[in-house]
Amino acid sequence: MKSFTYVITDEVGIHARPAGVLAKEAKVLDSKVFLEANGKKAEATRLLAVMGMGVKKGTEITVTVEGGDEETAAEKLEAFFKANL
Repeated sequence: MKSFTYVITDEVGIHARPAGVLAKEAKVLDSKVFLEANGKKAEATRLLAVMGMGVKKGTEITVTVEGGDEETAAEKLEAFFKANL
């Protein structure tokens, strides 16, 4: 299991566009990806669950990656968050 934390910098937080791209990115990975923030946890491949977390700007989220490609998947996802959120 590999995890990292990230503070959301996007003005709107995790909204439909980046949540959709995140779900698409997570689906191609061999590992399972989970997001945790505000006392809620969601699998990254589930778009509505991610949006339902209500993550706003300034919120710290924990991203957990579990599976066969967790090292490279975590690096890829961390780069995604820095570029999009």
